[in-house]
Amino acid sequence: MTEEDLLPTPDNLPEEEDTDGGDELYEHHRIRVDKGQELLRLDKFLFNRLPNASRTKIQNAIEAEAVQVNDRAVKPNYRVKPFDVITITLPEPPREFKVVPEPMDLDIRYEDESLLIVNKPAGLVVHPAFGNWNGTLVNGLAYHLSNLPTGRNGEIRPGLVHRIDKDTSGLLVIGKTEWAMTHLSQQFFHHTIERTYLALVWGVPKEPQGTIRGHIGRSIKDRKIQAVYPDGEQGKPAVTHYKVLRSFQHVALLQCNLETGRTHQIRAHMKYIGHPLFSDATYGGDRIVYGQPVGSYKTFVENAFKVMPRQALHAKSLGFIHPVTGEQVHFEAELPADFEAVLAKWEVYAT
Repeated sequence: MTEEDLLPTPDNLPEEEDTDGGDELYEHHRIRVDKGQELLRLDKFLFNRLPNASRTKIQNAIEAEAVQVNDRAVKPNYRVKPFDVITITLPEPPREFKVVPEPMDLDIRYEDESLLIVNKPAGLVVHPAFGNWNGTLVNGLAYHLSNLPTGRNGEIRPGLVHRIDKDTSGLLVIGKTEWAMTHLSQQFFHHTIERTYLALVWGVPKEPQGTIRGHIGRSIKDRKIQAVYPDGEQGKPAVTHYKVLRSFQHVALLQCNLETGRTHQIRAHMKYIGHPLFSDATYGGDRIVYGQPVGSYKTFVENAFKVMPRQALHAKSLGFIHPVTGEQVHFEAELPADFEAVLAKWEVYAT
């Protein structure tokens, strides 16, 4: 018998795009072993305890050091003892629906036997969910990857360990094997993945670079958005580092690096410091925030909104340890056409 202290948290469960769920898709468990537990191999113990995890998935997690006993990595044949504390990080929580493979023109920037890097266009939903069962990136991946990892009951596993919002463009890494998914999930959990975003925000931050800290959780006033709780009374810890790359008088281009991966993290953090993302309707960036909303300036901004009718956010780069070679790898994606176009308009205006 065991007592499970921490089940998969709601912020890590994939739900409807842009409403809930963390950008990092993994399960995290903490199991405290009961005093009456008999000696049993760790892999067998976890196989019995986690009904949705296959034996191979559990063994891969142990080998990837995604399973720790009393804060240290152990071998699969470790014998679980009374009062042991076991922590487990597993990729992609189980789903209750079948993913329908659909042919899709994917912008794949890199692919090998264990993973691939895809450049997601703005407007494409990542996960199937209520209101978006078809036409998502996962549907396209299921078609492209004929040998996707499967769960214990044979359901298709989409291979994602993180995601980006529907109207955010940029890079995603997809694990093609259980080992790759487990290894990548572990890196996300320990915040060792390097992620760089480009964001066009309203106004110019007073400091050319800085760090935003503040717990992020679902807003009490509006359940569809995330709010920042600076005192940590709600939500989960979130850290965003930013640097001003270019200033255009009323807006600025920022480089943002994520230390954590909370839902809408950059969007919520930038609104919190008074610089919402340009054209972000959810967080108040779809109106003139800096400058007087009159005359030719108002007309200019309205035209800029038409050029980029979505939040100005792009996942530019990803860096991580390759799960097979053990080497540090890095990938980048250029700005999409709408982002380039709106920057060009602001460049002309500012000069």
